[in-house]
Amino acid sequence: MKSYIKLYGPPVGEALKALRKIALDFPEVCVMDTVIGADLGVGTAIGPSWGGLPGSGGQGRSYDSVDMVMSYFGGPSEISEERCGSIISESGESVGKYDFYYEWFKNPSVSELEALIEKIDEALAPLGVKYTITTK
Repeated sequence: MKSYIKLYGPPVGEALKALRKIALDFPEVCVMDTVIGADLGVGTAIGPSWGGLPGSGGQGRSYDSVDMVMSYFGGPSEISEERCGSIISESGESVGKYDFYYEWFKNPSVSELEALIEKIDEALAPLGVKYTITTK
């Protein structure tokens, strides 16, 4: 199950960073966004190149190292090497008409969805960015 986010208004780049940061507090999700997707070739005509992170058993992504993932999430002070292996979606699905998605490792409860929405509201309010969320 995925919770798709569509952002409205600048600063979209700062909003994407804020949404990524939220994922650090939600170990039951992984993420994908337009910037990460573009860097990885997700949704392109060529398609993703799955190679895997160290320790991922060859499954997943074509990262050169954990350092690439850490750079998206603010460095080693923000994200552990272990979490680097699970935070970016391995589905290979692009974000489509959305800007970001949280992919749940299990079907979320209503309270988990509400907690996510509260965190998004808190993170985006100071930026003045509006959003819609669609979970399916």
